[in-house]
Amino acid sequence: MSAQASAAGLDPRTRRLLEAPIVPTLLRMGAPNVLVMLAQAAVGLIETWFVGKLGTDALAGMSLVFPVVMLMQMTSAGAMGGGIASAIARALGARRREDADALVLHALAIALLFGLVFMAAVLLGGRALYAAMGGSGPALEAALTYSNWVFAGAIVVWMFNSLAAVLRGTGNMMVPAVVTVGGLLVLVPLSPLLIFGWGPVPGMGIAGGAAALLTYYLVGSLILAAYLRGGHSVLRPRLKGQRLRWPLFSDILRVGLAGTVSTVATNLAIGITTGLVGGFGTAAIAGYGTGARLEYLLVPLVFGLGAPLVAMVGTCIGAGQRERALQATWAGAAISFAMAEAIGLLAAAFPHAWLSLFDTDPAMLQAGSLYLRTVGPVYGFFGLGLVLYFASQGAGRLFWPVTGNMLRLLVAAGGGWLALALGAGLPGVFLAQALALAVYGGVNAASIAGGAWFGPVGWPRRTAVLLARVNSRYS
Repeated sequence: MSAQASAAGLDPRTRRLLEAPIVPTLLRMGAPNVLVMLAQAAVGLIETWFVGKLGTDALAGMSLVFPVVMLMQMTSAGAMGGGIASAIARALGARRREDADALVLHALAIALLFGLVFMAAVLLGGRALYAAMGGSGPALEAALTYSNWVFAGAIVVWMFNSLAAVLRGTGNMMVPAVVTVGGLLVLVPLSPLLIFGWGPVPGMGIAGGAAALLTYYLVGSLILAAYLRGGHSVLRPRLKGQRLRWPLFSDILRVGLAGTVSTVATNLAIGITTGLVGGFGTAAIAGYGTGARLEYLLVPLVFGLGAPLVAMVGTCIGAGQRERALQATWAGAAISFAMAEAIGLLAAAFPHAWLSLFDTDPAMLQAGSLYLRTVGPVYGFFGLGLVLYFASQGAGRLFWPVTGNMLRLLVAAGGGWLALALGAGLPGVFLAQALALAVYGGVNAASIAGGAWFGPVGWPRRTAVLLARVNSRYS
């Protein structure tokens, strides 16, 4: 069948991914995702503020648990969620409708398994983990209380993010956005109610924050599942009589597991850098951490384009429209680079505008300003590398994005250590971080330009040659 064949018989949402103007479609689909991610970030800050009212020990305990919760979120929503969305998009693009429907059950089975793994690992190893991170005394006990509640319900978190990924794979960004934002509007008052209590509702302390969070994910999962079962979705999943098939598991896992490695590498790079900066004192850690938080906030903005790009690229690849998949990829890359670079340049020019939102300590401001002035100007490469990672999820080709992230880790850690060994101090450590981001974005861009999605990389002319062959084959 020709790649340009009529899309008659396809769902209108799938047809838009194959035929509608690329940039307007990406922007329209991306807006709900940006709203969702920013809303989730805001709620996280608000919940931290509520827990802070319980005292320093409670706040420190929650801070110990936060990186582990973020790892679960990024793995379930971004890495494995990207694998789910990619597999469904490619199946729909190739008109393998029965496989697309069956992938829903396989996605839920994966969510159940990984939810159990996270639950067992943290419930059994939480005390040793948080103690190794520096937790002790009341702060460690607070961390364990919050952690045990959250990870006892890890399956619910995985189910919610997997169901949302299923819908995003069909090109439906709005329903997950509405459910997420609507749930957050309930979570904001529910969290302080359960933490502090009111009237007949007893206060649960720090456990109340975790209970509110799990309630949000449980209700959200039920709503998303009801939507899928209600006949409004592109997919028509069946649970009864459905046989589990390894090829469908493989279609999700080969993207999801590679994405998990990339997610771990990202967090590890920041963790190692924090350790390198730690030798310069508490103010330096605070300055770097506050500056790097801006980098984390770039993720939801890039995800806004990245999530629809997974659906569009996956659908186009499945339908044999390789050229359109690449056109969408480079359009998303240009927008993400420009957006992230603009933010980075503003942060470099006016670092105190961001840093003073959190603290006014002169030593912290000095260290944070040094970081933003050094690394901010290359934030565009971070946006470029991240959006190309999402596009590669859609194509089901993650070797080079993972390699790029591992190289980023190597340059950030090795370069930072070398800077300290050579006496370059904090400026040298931050310069290594800037170089690491440039490597990350550059490797991802060069590999895709060199035809990594269609065979061995042969940059710079391989993509054009391969596309000519593909077009002649499908014409």
